[in-house]
Amino acid sequence: MSHLTKEQRYTIEVLLSRGESKPLIAKTIGRSKSVVSREIGRNCDKRSGQYRADLAQRKYEQRKESIPKRERFTASVQATVDRLLEEDYSPEQVVGHCRVEGVECVSHERIYQYVWADKKGGGTLHTHLRRKGRRYRKRGAKKDSRGIIVGRVDIDQRPQEVEERKRFGDLEIDTIIGQNHQGAIVTTNDRASGFLRTKRVEKRTSDEVYRATVKPLKDEKEFLKTITGDNGKGFADHRRMALTLQISVYFAKPYPSWERGANENLNGLIRQYIPKSTDFKNLDDGYIKWVAERIKSRPRKRFNYKIPIFVTEKLLTMAKVALVA
Repeated sequence: MSHLTKEQRYTIEVLLSRGESKPLIAKTIGRSKSVVSREIGRNCDKRSGQYRADLAQRKYEQRKESIPKRERFTASVQATVDRLLEEDYSPEQVVGHCRVEGVECVSHERIYQYVWADKKGGGTLHTHLRRKGRRYRKRGAKKDSRGIIVGRVDIDQRPQEVEERKRFGDLEIDTIIGQNHQGAIVTTNDRASGFLRTKRVEKRTSDEVYRATVKPLKDEKEFLKTITGDNGKGFADHRRMALTLQISVYFAKPYPSWERGANENLNGLIRQYIPKSTDFKNLDDGYIKWVAERIKSRPRKRFNYKIPIFVTEKLLTMAKVALVA
């Protein structure tokens, strides 16, 4: 049986102040009479004998803190970690190796803490790490390898037909970030028609971004050709995306936002309804869908003020005819 909650302790205090019996209190909070009796006897004010919920909660937390914790980073574990680090294993490799071998170990975060403490004490374990214990990169370093997506194909290799914006199925993708970088909206648009799709994600992990991208596009899979994104880590799963949708994925250069101009413009339209100060936790999925539908229903100057939905239908009809032919 779990420990009493803070709310249950407040209930006990209130019912005791009313003169209610312990059996009634036990029934009210859904616990046994012995639990209630033990709680009152153990956590009441020893001087006055009065039971107060805040005091009882503090006493419980103090006892919990005083319970001896099992030492996981034992001398044996430390010896194993030292040996593997000195063989130039990374902390992650140390943990993985121990898991495979069935050897007791600690987390890789704990090993990093151990390495930093060793370095501070004049030790040399940090010299066996890939970056020799340098935890921070130099800002602006030209050859910085951080942020480079593995296997990315540069936008320069994208077919010329994509630039012409005459066919359906050449997409652009981006993420709109919520307040304090909490949550995001994955936006995907067709370059030729401006047709927009949106999907909210709790975190910008590559897996969540992948799912938020693939699910809305599966029904149009046969008409898709390319997709172009920026270099955000959320698009690191681009190979799986390409395989699932049978589509070629390209990446714009790090800073020229004009290489994905249509998407940047659409994101600006979305910000009209969802400002940068918006807390995405308070956003309703229905509202996000409403915003997308509203934008898709707005006439565009570059289409001679035709609505993107109608432009999309026309391009899709042409694509279907081409497939049959």
